[in-house]
Amino acid sequence: MTQATRVVHPIEQESFRRLRARLDTSHFPPLTRAVVERVIHSAADLEYASDLVMDEADLVAAHAALHAGAPVVVDVEMVAAGITRRGTVCRLKDAESGPGLTRSAHAVRLAYEEVGPGALWVIGCAPTALEELLTLDASPALVIGLPVGFVGAAESKAALRESGLPAVSNVSEKGGSAVAAAALNALLYHPLSQTEETS
Repeated sequence: MTQATRVVHPIEQESFRRLRARLDTSHFPPLTRAVVERVIHSAADLEYASDLVMDEADLVAAHAALHAGAPVVVDVEMVAAGITRRGTVCRLKDAESGPGLTRSAHAVRLAYEEVGPGALWVIGCAPTALEELLTLDASPALVIGLPVGFVGAAESKAALRESGLPAVSNVSEKGGSAVAAAALNALLYHPLSQTEETS
C-alpha cells in the first residue's frame, strides 16, 4: 500500500516540541520512540515513557504488516474513532454476553472469525477482550493491549506480556481508548522509508 503524505498541524508540532523539551526520548529506537511520544501526547502523561513495554523488532514487523494492508481490529468504537487513515473491524454491536462470556469477549471471537490470523489488534477498553484474544490461536501481527481499569486491566496486560505475542502494553492500570489508538496511529504515521533504514 502506498503511504500518503500527512500534513502535521502547527499545534501538534508545538505540542511535540514541548514534550521533547520536558522528556528526552532520543535513546529509544525509532518506532518505540514514535509510539511512546504519541501515547504521551494523547494523554499528556510523561509517565508512559517508563510504563510502556514493547520490542522494536516486533514493531518493525507490525509496521510492515500494517502498511501491507493487514486488518486492524478494535475492541470498541471509541478506539476506532481515534484511528485515522485506516478502516477497522469492531464487532461489539453484534456481540452478546452469556454465562462466563462478556460482550467484549464475544466481539473478539466474532472479529477473529472475520479476519483470521495476521491482524493488528487494538484493545483499549475491556480487559476481558484482551483475555479472550489470548485464548485464541490468532497469530497476530501485533497486539496493542492497553485496557484501562481497576479490575483486570493490569492483570490482562501482564498475561499478554507473558504470552510471548508481539505486543505493546503497559504495566500500570492506566490506559484507554485514546492511548491505544495513539499507539496504532504512531505506526500508521511513521514513514516507511525510515523504518526500512532502521530494520
